[in-house]
Amino acid sequence: MFAAIGKNLSAAASAVEAEVSKQVERRESISSQEKTLEDLKQSTGTDFPGSDYHPSDRKNWMSNLDPAKLHINQIVWPGTHDSATNEIGVPAITRPFAECQSRSIYDQLVLGTRVLDIRVQEDRKVCHGILLSYSVDVVINDVKKFLSETQSEVIILEIRTEFGHKDPPEFDKFLEEHLGEYLIHQDDSVFGKTISELLPNQRVICVWKPRESPQPKPGSPLWSAGYLKDNWIDTDLPNTKFESNLKHLSEQPPVTSRKFFYRVENTLTPQADNPVLWVKPVTDRIRGFSRLFINQCFAKGCADRLQIYSSDFIDEDFVDACVGLTHARIEGKA
Repeated sequence: MFAAIGKNLSAAASAVEAEVSKQVERRESISSQEKTLEDLKQSTGTDFPGSDYHPSDRKNWMSNLDPAKLHINQIVWPGTHDSATNEIGVPAITRPFAECQSRSIYDQLVLGTRVLDIRVQEDRKVCHGILLSYSVDVVINDVKKFLSETQSEVIILEIRTEFGHKDPPEFDKFLEEHLGEYLIHQDDSVFGKTISELLPNQRVICVWKPRESPQPKPGSPLWSAGYLKDNWIDTDLPNTKFESNLKHLSEQPPVTSRKFFYRVENTLTPQADNPVLWVKPVTDRIRGFSRLFINQCFAKGCADRLQIYSSDFIDEDFVDACVGLTHARIEGKA
């Protein structure tokens, strides 16, 4: 009996030792990848055409860039990942595991965000996995409040049914009813238009991505899933994500020749096999390298493909980087 107990204890100790070794290697890998990006940042800098531009009014940055000159396919759209998670879950208990933004939808828009990523479940509540936030009505009301206070700002509103959940019943009709006056109808010609050609009323490109319900049809007030694409890389390793983003972006057509939006997400995702499961400390490993990414887009020859650029916990500097590059495109400098 004692021999069996000893054998079990030895096996348990070996398992613990293996797990500790695994986590040490994981931490070393993360540190090494952070250093790789930091070294690149030090050697190349973070300059790019428009990097020194800072909008005087982020709430109205499209208006200030001249809507008559600003084409939809020229814009580098600052976006937020899991946009409506600022009140998700229980504060200090479950919220840190799912919160990707600390600002309200309205405050994100005022800051300069122009692409929103909203996940819903069957009862029209915003969710991230199994954790719940507020009703999607809060999102719609914040969007409409912002639009009522501005004149020339255009928003891409992506709403999708969260993985593992069912579509809200007749959700397309709900969106059309509540946003109808602002909706830009699905039409390939929109990509070549200037903002002023859409004004005064058409100011929201709403992409509805149901899981089981029919996709919006051509010409409808809503846009189908194929109009907003990305390549989601599920990792908590910063250089792995950075290099993968560059690779996938380089495989896209230039913005001037494609009829869909393509998103790059400057984010990281906590992994189940790692003890650090809170979103913020994980995604902070890459957040500081957003300008470096744009710099490297130019170095790798794929800057003409960058279009939607999204972040967790968006801040002023991220917005300024996107607006600055947009300004350079208008001026013919990028």
